Amino acid sequence: MPRPVLQVIASTSLQPMDLTTLRAVLWDLRPKLVPSRFEKAQQPDPATIQLGCRSLKGMVWLELSWQAEAPRLVEVNPPPRSGSGSTFAQQLQHSLRQLALVELHQSGFERVVEFRFAQRPGEPIQRVLVLELMGRHSNLLLLDEQRGIIALGRQVRDHQSRVRPLSTGDSYSPPPMLQGLAPDPTEGFERWKERLSLVPIPLRKALQQTYQGISPALALQLAGDHLNTPVDSLDARHWCHLFERWSLWLDQLEREQFALVVENDGRYRVWGSPRGEVHPQPALALTLGSLHQQCQEQRALARVSQDLRQRLERWRSKEHAAQQDQRQRLKATDGHGALQRQADALLCLGNPSRDQVDEAQSLYRRAKKLRRSRPILEQRLEHHQQRLELISASETFIEDQLSATWQDGPARLAALNDLREELDELLQPKERRRSMRQQRQRDQPKPLELNTPGGLKVQVGRNHRQNDWISLRQARSGDLWFHAQECPGSHVVLKSSNGLAEESDLAMATDLAAYFSRARGNTRVAVVMVPTDQLQRIPGAGPGTVRHGQAEIRWGDPQGAEERLLAPSLSPHSG
Repeated sequence: MPRPVLQVIASTSLQPMDLTTLRAVLWDLRPKLVPSRFEKAQQPDPATIQLGCRSLKGMVWLELSWQAEAPRLVEVNPPPRSGSGSTFAQQLQHSLRQLALVELHQSGFERVVEFRFAQRPGEPIQRVLVLELMGRHSNLLLLDEQRGIIALGRQVRDHQSRVRPLSTGDSYSPPPMLQGLAPDPTEGFERWKERLSLVPIPLRKALQQTYQGISPALALQLAGDHLNTPVDSLDARHWCHLFERWSLWLDQLEREQFALVVENDGRYRVWGSPRGEVHPQPALALTLGSLHQQCQEQRALARVSQDLRQRLERWRSKEHAAQQDQRQRLKATDGHGALQRQADALLCLGNPSRDQVDEAQSLYRRAKKLRRSRPILEQRLEHHQQRLELISASETFIEDQLSATWQDGPARLAALNDLREELDELLQPKERRRSMRQQRQRDQPKPLELNTPGGLKVQVGRNHRQNDWISLRQARSGDLWFHAQECPGSHVVLKSSNGLAEESDLAMATDLAAYFSRARGNTRVAVVMVPTDQLQRIPGAGPGTVRHGQAEIRWGDPQGAEERLLAPSLSPHSG
């Protein structure tokens, strides 16, 4: 099943799954899942279980998560095999084997779902999987036929909760009763208004404290701009509009008329369409799953990129300090000429004494030592400068991955992790590099590869090793090398050794070199084009650091490259 197309989420946070969304997801899942045969359980992370169930309509994958920041029940596309060997996944696999999911149960305004399993529909329930979606108190529990706890996602000890400790072997007790009143569609306007107006507090608090099932997101959807307005400040018109929204919500909740609407900032709602305009959305749970997946990927990208930036900043500080120290040492060597002249003056005396001769010899030795140290210090300064340039180029690679919306999240995350390992190898002390280098030598770099309009291949290095690989190791006579002029960025190699390059091929390679550089925000970027035969590795420099002779200057369009990357027909791939 293809992944639903969603708008790009700029934020790394997604609104929590509330009662209304949960009811919408269950409405979408029941026709697909009940009944279905359990087949597979795996645990991709410590707080998430993925279940595969097969019905007459095909295989359906569910994601049940009790993460404190994003508890959820959604449908997902067939996931990669990951975490099938975890203890919890194995317990589920063993306990649910050969059983059928015969009921998805949720009552009232509780955010608790029971997946009930039996040998076949109509027979006694043998296992129950309970998902509790309650923020930081969320949990997933597997129960036996007597509702005893066989396994659970999170143990709750006595010191963590005196009200409801949970451990393997205990009898399952449901969560404490919800506070507030259950919303009632038959409640009249005056009584409803009276309940909300008892205390002069903001409307948001009045809704959440008075009635069950009112999440912050639902309160905003109901109240709109008056969310934080005190209830005693609302006029009759506002109360009438609010009651109209309230009645619409309850009506669509009761009739199960749901439609998913996603905003640009990642917020969404599953109700609110005017009566008669609700269109069925059979992929609602799957679309929400994709939304959560994108959010998780954005969060992971932000976390890894922040870690990388902090490492680079620490390394930059160390290199700046070392460079400053070498500059001071180099500056101190400027006095070698004065020492030489002092020694010459002593020996030029008419009748120098023995002490004066010894002092002159000492001055000569000091001057010689200073002269000999200058090339070494200059070499060290060049070394630190190269490492600073490598750090600067690494920041460009990070920005490249964060802005690569044309690429899927897992590939971008893998590229950032690859860059992190590479930097650990390049910038760590020498004694820690050897084992890293031996391990990485077994892994062949996988640069981005695209096809040009003329049918040639163009390679783009997305980190230092990939730059080195395509420019110096894999390049053949006749290939062309492109790079943004005097600007950190990726190496781009057009494989024109395989055929004659047309102007459209050169233009595409030029645009890619402009896009994969720090100058991508400019309208036009100067790009150098050089035959790969003219590239030379700089001795002692890091991987991917090259120099070249005379180059042709071309002008690249970063926006044009981005449009090419976003085009479905381009089909970018790695390796």
